[in-house]
Amino acid sequence: MSVDAATVKRVAHLSRIAVEDADVAKLQGELNAILGFVEQLNEVDVAGVEPMTSVTPMAMKKRQDVVNDGEIAKTIVANAPASEDDYFMVPKVIE
Repeated sequence: MSVDAATVKRVAHLSRIAVEDADVAKLQGELNAILGFVEQLNEVDVAGVEPMTSVTPMAMKKRQDVVNDGEIAKTIVANAPASEDDYFMVPKVIE
């Protein structure tokens, strides 16, 4: 894939970056180099490669996914002007 000058100007506009006309050619070369590198990465066979958290082997820290109410509902609503069954009570504002 190759980027032309119009695409560089459009990307700059979408990025809200002011680019002088003299700098468009330089940016065009840099964007083409970046896209070329990405194309090289697409050629790498990564089938069977596990995702890594770091370059050194380590186990990801995981916690149990447990649903609970935090066990502090009564404390949370203790200072509310009105509460019922651990829920805040608010005045009706819509008829």
